[in-house]
Amino acid sequence: MWWYFVSLVFVIILSFLLLLSILAYLYISLGNDLVQHRNPFPPILTIILFSLILGTTITLTVGRKVLAPIADLIKAAKEVSKGNFEIHLDESHRVSEISDVAHHFNIMVQELRSIETLRNDFVVNVSHEFKTPLAAIEGYATLLQDDSLSKEEHDEYTGMIIDSARQLTTLSGNILKISKLENQELLTEQTEYRLDEQLRQALLLLEPAWGPKQLSLNLDLEELRYYGNEELMMQVWLNVLGNAVKFTPEGGEISVSLRPGPSWITAVISDTGIGMAPKVRKHIFEKFYQGDPARSAEGNGLGLPLVSRIISLSGGTVEVSSEPGVGSAFTIKLPGPVNVK
Repeated sequence: MWWYFVSLVFVIILSFLLLLSILAYLYISLGNDLVQHRNPFPPILTIILFSLILGTTITLTVGRKVLAPIADLIKAAKEVSKGNFEIHLDESHRVSEISDVAHHFNIMVQELRSIETLRNDFVVNVSHEFKTPLAAIEGYATLLQDDSLSKEEHDEYTGMIIDSARQLTTLSGNILKISKLENQELLTEQTEYRLDEQLRQALLLLEPAWGPKQLSLNLDLEELRYYGNEELMMQVWLNVLGNAVKFTPEGGEISVSLRPGPSWITAVISDTGIGMAPKVRKHIFEKFYQGDPARSAEGNGLGLPLVSRIISLSGGTVEVSSEPGVGSAFTIKLPGPVNVK
């Protein structure tokens, strides 16, 4: 950009000199000899004045062309400050620096537009998720005011209120957790513990869910120790295993394997459940996304995004493979080194 401006200044000065030379030549060629005139300054002043006017016109024209992208950038920035994220700058400027500024400005606006969309979706989804249990609590609490209710009806309505309250507690807790983790770059409170035992504890905690469905559990857990945040990692296993239990029909099978490696720990949790279509599998780690548009299944679409964020903070990866009617398999890799005991 510096050389661009230098070139423009050089061209303008050269144009001035050329104009002066042409005007002087024309003046002399028309029979006007400056030496014979007593006062040669008027013709010289006329030439200079004419050159200045013409040069100023050229300078203003060129300057306006040079400053036009900057003016467009200022105008676009004002629009963005007003909340207009549909603005777009032309990136085809001959000056590479101006083109780069326009390109990165467009990227920034695109990111802001995505954030605004996510924020709006977040507000809509949170409102929806809170509205359903709150409406249930209000409805059943109203029914409880009827003195003619039987004990069975009273117990049923009370149970529904308790379930809805627990749903609200879980939802608010997950929102707080994922909001905290999204603003966190490093894991804290890390300790060394038995990872295979943690997986067994998670399965025991979920026994009230998989026991009545008579699911078969196939465990292949090698004994090893892992250094990480024990509480957050338990959230990972409870969410992934909980989904496997929830979407596996009665008499189905859940397999859990844990194997150490030179650089990675690999945990695979698979099931013989309903599976997922490709379009569902593509979005499962997005907040509030649920494969069931009617949201008939329990959950609020925050479990797997929470899993993804925890694994990311732990320096690992999570992948999923799934086919409708066949089942799903989640592969979680955590960095070592691994201590096997």
